Amino acid sequence: MSLLSLPWLGLGQVAASPWLLLLLAGGSWLLARVLAWTYAFYDNYRRLQCFPQPPKRNWFWGHLGVIAPTEEGLKNLTQLSATYSQGFTIWMGPIIPFIVLCHPDTIRCITNASAATAPKDDLFTRFLKPWLGEGIILSNGDKWSRHRRMLTPAFHFNILKPYIKIFNESVNIMLDKWQHLASEGSSRLNMSEHISLMTLDSLQRCIFSFDSHCQERPSEYIATILELSALIEKRSLDILQHMDFVYYLTQDGRRFRRACRLVHNFTDAVIQERRRTLPTQGIDDFLKDKAKSKTLDFIDVLLLSKDEDGKALSDEDVRAEADTFMFAGHDTTASGLSWVLYNLARHPEYQERCRQEVKELLKDPPFISRRCTQDTVLPDGRVIPKGIICMINIIGVHHNPNVWPDPEVYDPFHFDPENSKKRSPLAFIPFSAGPRNCIGQVFAMAEMKTVLALLLLHFRFLPDHTEPRRKPELTMRAEGGLWLWVEPLNTGLQ
Repeated sequence: MSLLSLPWLGLGQVAASPWLLLLLAGGSWLLARVLAWTYAFYDNYRRLQCFPQPPKRNWFWGHLGVIAPTEEGLKNLTQLSATYSQGFTIWMGPIIPFIVLCHPDTIRCITNASAATAPKDDLFTRFLKPWLGEGIILSNGDKWSRHRRMLTPAFHFNILKPYIKIFNESVNIMLDKWQHLASEGSSRLNMSEHISLMTLDSLQRCIFSFDSHCQERPSEYIATILELSALIEKRSLDILQHMDFVYYLTQDGRRFRRACRLVHNFTDAVIQERRRTLPTQGIDDFLKDKAKSKTLDFIDVLLLSKDEDGKALSDEDVRAEADTFMFAGHDTTASGLSWVLYNLARHPEYQERCRQEVKELLKDPPFISRRCTQDTVLPDGRVIPKGIICMINIIGVHHNPNVWPDPEVYDPFHFDPENSKKRSPLAFIPFSAGPRNCIGQVFAMAEMKTVLALLLLHFRFLPDHTEPRRKPELTMRAEGGLWLWVEPLNTGLQ
């Protein structure tokens, strides 16, 4: 027994010193954690060998910098998607792997998985949380499921249909600006800037029934929304600022906090005003008055929403969803419209055909990441290990030569019904797919179609002499803006 005594182990004083015993327990726990992590890392490393891997920069940096947020980075990404058409593994540094999927057959297992099996990963989206709270983009689990069910009626076509009038009004303000600028000889315009202001104008009216006149004069609220988006993009590119305690000590971090307060105060004021109105009028009277005077806005729908147990959203939840819609609805739509106009400017034959279709009708709307919570089997038998982050490479899918013939050629007839027959529904996923697809896609498409139709009726778009360089951020941008020449058309339409 003496061989098992504490003195034989060199721990004779432990009994008299609980701190040393605590230190021993803590060290043992830490060692166990390190060993468990090491085993899990090497197990995943072994299981990931079945996925091809592009050449690394070196052992330490891995593939960091290979897919940079630049034109060159996008070209590298499309080349990798063509070379490894089903998907590939990349390493962010020496220990963090991502599986990048770029084919409809492989992404189906992730997009069609339940929200519990493949929840959104928060590696970068967590930067949005101080602004957007637990809105539908950032929430997970039961909260996301409940909010998704409660918000779905808000995007029903019958609710969205009256918004067409708002889209028309906002576009007409922009058209008047363009007509005035063209008459003064300023026909070279930054589509990104003008269309972003127009979509922000539309959204403030649709969400809050508030007209900021932001297309005609500066608006503090709109300027703050744009500042928040820019600060988040800037932070995502600086790995040192990914740590909250570092970021909020910087000037940008302090600006971000001030901007969040301003946006939250605006939304809270609208919510409190509506809360005061609802109880005094009663819901039925409220809805009748709204129907007579104007469209039912998004705040109204949120305040009136109830779950299956009759429970309404809290003020914090309403604010989170309204701020989320404001953020997610303006930049994405503006970016999509800007690039559509750019491609139509470069292909005047398609632009004219689209314009003629509009006239005929008048005669009679980056990556997605998911973290697998269980082993996921792909169609070819390969397994994505539990805990691995999967990057659904939308750009790679849309430029995959094994899915699309001549993917780099702008050809609207790719989407002709005859050409789409044998193509997977996951070959084109601008709004993602599966249970966590974009809830606002009907709103976005309605706005984009309305805006595009009105723009083509009144202007011809011509390419600029400088070819834009793509810049993937929260949305696909162009470095220095997306510039086109506009030429007024004498349509006789008002």
